[in-house]
Amino acid sequence: MSLTNAKKLPSQSDGARLTVESVAGQSTVTSAFARTPLKLLTPRSRGQSVWAYTSSFGGGFVAGDETRLEVRLGKNTRCFLGTQASTKIYRNPRQRACGHVTHATVEENSLLIFAPDPVQPFANSSYTQRQEFHLCAGAGLALVDWFTSGRAARGERWAFNHFQSRNDIFISGERIFMDSILLDSAIDPIISAHRTGRFNCFAMLLLVGEPMQSAAANLLEIISANPVQRGEALIASASPLTNGAILRIAGESVEQVGHALHHHLKFAAALLGDDPWARKW
Repeated sequence: MSLTNAKKLPSQSDGARLTVESVAGQSTVTSAFARTPLKLLTPRSRGQSVWAYTSSFGGGFVAGDETRLEVRLGKNTRCFLGTQASTKIYRNPRQRACGHVTHATVEENSLLIFAPDPVQPFANSSYTQRQEFHLCAGAGLALVDWFTSGRAARGERWAFNHFQSRNDIFISGERIFMDSILLDSAIDPIISAHRTGRFNCFAMLLLVGEPMQSAAANLLEIISANPVQRGEALIASASPLTNGAILRIAGESVEQVGHALHHHLKFAAALLGDDPWARKW
């Protein structure tokens, strides 16, 4: 079931809230709150950029978990927001509503690098997520949204029941991008050749807003110079977007996709003051 059709959307009290403001010229966490099952960690709470990570007790979602994350970046701030590890979606044989909502506001001349680890749906699981990003004039966003086939090493390839992810991007109140993906075993076999085929991981990287203009142009140039070859273990395509660009990747392994994302996000280290993936990928 889509969260938009559920009886109750998660309220602010069901999840976490993060507020970043500019204090004495530095990005600073001025409010951080989380309620179980979500956790919110801020190992870098002040500096050129704020670094924050979400997590959950048990490392993922169980049947009935419906959470919400509210993020607000004040003017002239920068923030990296990721996760401690992949988000695991556990078995849900009764198909109870299970999902997450992210709502982020990025004010003037601010930058949000939103790059969680992938969602990993286990066999017989169901999960829906919806993410909205509202950018003011001069703001920028780098968004990573990716998911895996499940526990492929244990033979669970595309064995979940339902996965849905939707992203909406607004600039100055106008929707400039909407992307929605739905994989549901009740509609068609997820593992079929024309849906997921040989691949075990799919990813999207979106770069949008004034601070991302140079990175977006560079991304389009790199991808256009490397056409897709038949049978490759990792394929990537990119297309221009109003005020940015979008990259889509499909890979036979999660590690391949992760390294590709890191490669295309190397520019972020200069904007954040350090590379948040340096010790990860």
